[in-house]
Amino acid sequence: MNFTRAIEALFRRFLPSPFTIAVLLTLVTILLALVFTNTDSETPQLLNILSYWQEGIWNDALLVFAYQMMLILVLGHVLVLSTPVNRLILMVSKSVTGTVSAVIFVSVTTMLVAFFNWGLGLIFGAVLARKIGEYAQAENIPLNYPVVGASGYVGLMVWHGGISGSAPIKVAESGHLAEIMQTINPTVTLPDAIAYNQTVFSWWNLTLFAILLLLVPLVLALIAKKLKPTTHHLSTYTVNDNSISSETSGKLDKSMVFALFFGMLMLFSWLYFYRENLRILQITPNMLNVFMFALALLLHGTFNHFFNALNEAIKGTTGILIQFPLYFGIMGIMKSSGLIVLIASGVSSFATSTTLPIWTFFSAGLVNVFVPSGGGQWAVQGPIVIETALQLGVPLPKAIMALAYGDQITNMLQPFWALPLLAITQLKAKEILPYTLIVMLVGILVYTVGLLLI
Repeated sequence: MNFTRAIEALFRRFLPSPFTIAVLLTLVTILLALVFTNTDSETPQLLNILSYWQEGIWNDALLVFAYQMMLILVLGHVLVLSTPVNRLILMVSKSVTGTVSAVIFVSVTTMLVAFFNWGLGLIFGAVLARKIGEYAQAENIPLNYPVVGASGYVGLMVWHGGISGSAPIKVAESGHLAEIMQTINPTVTLPDAIAYNQTVFSWWNLTLFAILLLLVPLVLALIAKKLKPTTHHLSTYTVNDNSISSETSGKLDKSMVFALFFGMLMLFSWLYFYRENLRILQITPNMLNVFMFALALLLHGTFNHFFNALNEAIKGTTGILIQFPLYFGIMGIMKSSGLIVLIASGVSSFATSTTLPIWTFFSAGLVNVFVPSGGGQWAVQGPIVIETALQLGVPLPKAIMALAYGDQITNMLQPFWALPLLAITQLKAKEILPYTLIVMLVGILVYTVGLLLI
């Protein structure tokens, strides 16, 4: 594991915080726009670029998008913290007999849950790994806890190809494609929306997911067989159910009847309003968030318990809350200055219809190391992918999913989204990184071969 230790040391020493990276990318984008673009305006180019930046930061549609993505993370986290889900995790954790069975069970269930919702999968995997660690400790079961923790993170290498993936969920919205291409190529003919049966629920995406669902647990199990048990000292992980004072909450806040009534009302309105979307498998951010909101209320039982979980879950949004506007500013500069058209033309000059998805996959993986946000990355890189795909005649669903695959795979290298898992499991990034890097190589092989054969 010397290679993985070297990578971890490199990240720890030289890689700045995600916010600092977003600032550096903003400055680099401004510099590139100054050097490679120009306008006929009498206004100095720097002032033009700064105006593009401001327009991007405060773009109404993109701010709505940011809020949608934060809700997906928060509501997924809230669902995991509900009592029924916790009881389920406790029940299934008792089936573990050692490290091999633990990594198989944790990786499979985490990937399945993350395919539904990335926020839910991230926290579910973390809590499941923690509870298995607690159970093994209490029952004196030999366990290599770090590889189990790594298994709880592998859902982040399949999430963007799942139901809550930022790219497929946005292109499924009516008019989104035309909206993001408006300042690049407003006359191009685009579909109103790309439904999930062409992306997430396409036969080829489900096939790649099924292959990973088999290979990842198998690889982790082979690794686990060679590892020695570790010693870990874990206390019982719980959510503080008394964080909201009874003096500041009324009877309705504690009423199960009222919470269940409102949750059922939301669920009924969801079924009525989105019934056509369900029929054609067109999942949108609003549709997913309303469903999870209603389900969270029903599972928590009272508004008090719901808000206790919410207070815990909302801590995980602080990074993306402040970074999203910076990404949108970058997008504003690239679109309005014409920089994005130059990049798309440059890529299409050496790529072909066969190699473009591969170039997109690896470039998205590289960008994700520096912009660890699927939503932010789609805002910046999505228009480039669409433009180059149109120029080379690559089917849009394939190009979009190539970006999604690349974005998600390097989560196994970039530990930003592992922070909630590390906090819950009490592990360190260097303890899980050796195993997630191996899994990443497996994923790269599967996705590149898949993109070539599709």
